[in-house]
Amino acid sequence: MKGFSISKHKNETALLGVREKRYGPLYYLRRDWQLYVLLILPLALVLLFKYTPLAGLVLAFKDYKIAKGFWGSEWVGMQVFQDLFAKPDFARAVRNTLLLNITDLIFSFTVPIMLALLLHEVKNVMFKRVNQTLLYLPHFLSWVIIGAMAYQLLGEGNGMINNIISSLGGTRVPFLQEDTNWLISYLAIGIWQSMGWGTIIYLAAMSSINPEMYEAATVDGASRWRKMWNITLPSIRPTIVTLLIMSLGGVMGGSFERIYALLNRATTEFTTTIPVLVYRWGIEGGDISRATALGLFQALIGLVLVLAADRIAKKLGEDGLL
Repeated sequence: MKGFSISKHKNETALLGVREKRYGPLYYLRRDWQLYVLLILPLALVLLFKYTPLAGLVLAFKDYKIAKGFWGSEWVGMQVFQDLFAKPDFARAVRNTLLLNITDLIFSFTVPIMLALLLHEVKNVMFKRVNQTLLYLPHFLSWVIIGAMAYQLLGEGNGMINNIISSLGGTRVPFLQEDTNWLISYLAIGIWQSMGWGTIIYLAAMSSINPEMYEAATVDGASRWRKMWNITLPSIRPTIVTLLIMSLGGVMGGSFERIYALLNRATTEFTTTIPVLVYRWGIEGGDISRATALGLFQALIGLVLVLAADRIAKKLGEDGLL
């Protein structure tokens, strides 16, 4: 029987090879042409908005002048980067970007995992669905709306929360008008906005866990905590590692909309970040070359972080991204 199985496997492999030679790419193109037609639009959008703008990176090595145009501007090589690194705003932007994004990563990455673990333990289906819906809703709100809501709730002068504190005899708290309080509010608002949406992937990963593992743990007398720690978390560890690697790519980026919706004249210590600086230099100041160089620097550091995290994950025995 063993020899028969090996022979059958060899025959199937040989038949598959003959079939692949007989049916080339044109065969599959004719057979599934409708699917390929559907791919034309998304591929065109990716090429147009993702790859075509890459040609503009050459401006990081030119002294771009609008009058001279894209090709007529003088090539200056690394001079733009030397000027960029010498700017005092550059070091400040890098510091603030790392501070905001690393602290945001610590909290905004771990809270959805804990929330997903809690929701996974809820047995009342209706209660679970209602809470999931309420938690997902902030993700669909624009940061302009969230910023307006934040100032209506947390504003020092006429914010609803400060009005309640004042009516109870307390002192008004400058949640968004003082640098340290602004940083705490920034992190809290970000967690509130993203935690519900972040649970979707983890709950999907938990749904694929074999229920028999929980049943066996129950027979062995394991508590809910032990099941969570020894079954649920190890089962979703590949998902956690993959999302962590992808999140590390944005450590040097961050959300321009989120910062711009919450900044004000009273808080300037932490609001100068790389995306904000790119906007100020490129859009407001018209220094396209310097803004492009800063954006290229940000993208390269993000790529290095992703590759390094992927390599570390593989050395630790995880699958990684590549």
